[in-house]
Amino acid sequence: MKAIKRTKEHRIYQKRSGRYAVTNARKRPINGDDKAAVLLAEGLISAPKAKNPEAAAEAAAE
Repeated sequence: MKAIKRTKEHRIYQKRSGRYAVTNARKRPINGDDKAAVLLAEGLISAPKAKNPEAAAEAAAE
């Protein structure tokens, strides 16, 4: 794994597959929503686009 960014609270690594690994200060892995929040804050991933609200409203009406 290649170290991408290191801060006081966490470390971010990039795997050979292109995915990211995040560890805390004690070198324990961070997963799930916490991991996504860290990667979003650092700008390494982008937030998913919202679905078309008109299509969602039509589906709910049916």
